[in-house]
Amino acid sequence: MATVTKENIGLLHEKLTVKLEKTDYLPSFEKALKEYSKKANIPGFRKGMVPAGLIKKMYGPSLFTDEVLKSVDRELINYLQNDNLDIFAQPLPMESDFRQLDVNNPVDYTFHFEIGMKPSFQLPDLGKAKITRHVVKVTEEMIDNEVTRLQNRYGNMKDEDSINSDDNVLNIVLTETDAEGNETEGGIKKDNSVLLKYFAENFRNKWMGKKVGDAEVAQLKSAFDDKEREWIISDLGLKDDISAADKYFKIEITKIGIQEKRELNEEFFNQLFPNQSVVTEGEFRSKVKDEIQAYWNGQAMNQIHDQVFHELVDHTNIEFPEGFLKKWVKSQGETQKSDEEVEAEFPKFLSQLKWTLISDKIVQDNAIQVNPDEIRNFAKQQLFSYMGGANLSDDQPWVNDYVEKMMKDRKYVEDSYNRIQTQKIFEWAAGQVNPADKEISAEDFTKMVEEHQHHHH
Repeated sequence: MATVTKENIGLLHEKLTVKLEKTDYLPSFEKALKEYSKKANIPGFRKGMVPAGLIKKMYGPSLFTDEVLKSVDRELINYLQNDNLDIFAQPLPMESDFRQLDVNNPVDYTFHFEIGMKPSFQLPDLGKAKITRHVVKVTEEMIDNEVTRLQNRYGNMKDEDSINSDDNVLNIVLTETDAEGNETEGGIKKDNSVLLKYFAENFRNKWMGKKVGDAEVAQLKSAFDDKEREWIISDLGLKDDISAADKYFKIEITKIGIQEKRELNEEFFNQLFPNQSVVTEGEFRSKVKDEIQAYWNGQAMNQIHDQVFHELVDHTNIEFPEGFLKKWVKSQGETQKSDEEVEAEFPKFLSQLKWTLISDKIVQDNAIQVNPDEIRNFAKQQLFSYMGGANLSDDQPWVNDYVEKMMKDRKYVEDSYNRIQTQKIFEWAAGQVNPADKEISAEDFTKMVEEHQHHHH
């Protein structure tokens, strides 16, 4: 009769001893041997007529080892289930000596394993946490800028005869040349469309009054300001060329246009806010203000989620079986890791594990579930956002075909499941806190988030 015993060898660190008697594995070994001799193909013997001794000699050792290990596994699994032991990963074999397994001399065997126990812990009371909701104040200036941006984005392009303003849009051809302006053989030649204000200032003055067909030869470093130059260099495919800025190009104008601002009228308001009967400029501005406010409220909510995350991670005390976990980390992966590598990786591994335990507890304590329809809806929303946020109607057959195809992709379903579940964990947590409102400007908010991210990486 097999027995399993447990003794403590460290914090949340237990040693399991599995004792097997001969009778625990011999019958199944002999049965396996019989099965084998029925179907073994050995040249010179008819199927099923191979002498038992030969079969035992050829296949005995590996079948014997298999059966013993299967029995050990079975005992371990039963023990863990019956005692309801909540463990990390799986039991790790300790110094297993498989040489002791001798098919010609079956005896009682003892195996040792170690397990890491999952700790029980309490979450902090989120109701008492100091959490701030940053309320961004939407200014008239922010509304003005957004209205102007919309007018430009939805405006029409009008052709001009000559360059007359910084807001001119120029279609240009860039052709690689030498310093004298002679075309480089096999050089780069590419079209682009730029605003006049992308050019460096002294270069802009040169362009004023110029017409289609006019051209200038210049080095990229003198033609464009830094930020625009990087963008042009990458567009020309010269990102990896250290001396790209020194190259000469002939820049020829092929078209001059100006973006006409869209008029603020009912037709425009309806295009942006269909079926919302926006008639006056005042109503339009108030809609734009709501949209800006909704954006910042969403950002503030992300920021609350971030504070809640830190609150949970920093104020939940969890003890870990570090000795066991280090051994486990060491045993993972294709190649054996060195102790130094394990020590270096361990803090990050432990903090991820901590968050996993906290999430699991929140999910279990609050019965948080994700059902298949939520995943379908998630896939649909994702599809719509790829399509540029157009308001597509849900009932088109190809939309459902796409969604059902994604539902068959196991990795996609798992990823979506995890994302929706994480979202629900944060929604639950955000519902537990009592944030204090604090007014803040958009600039300060952006700066705060950037500093925080910077400090994280």
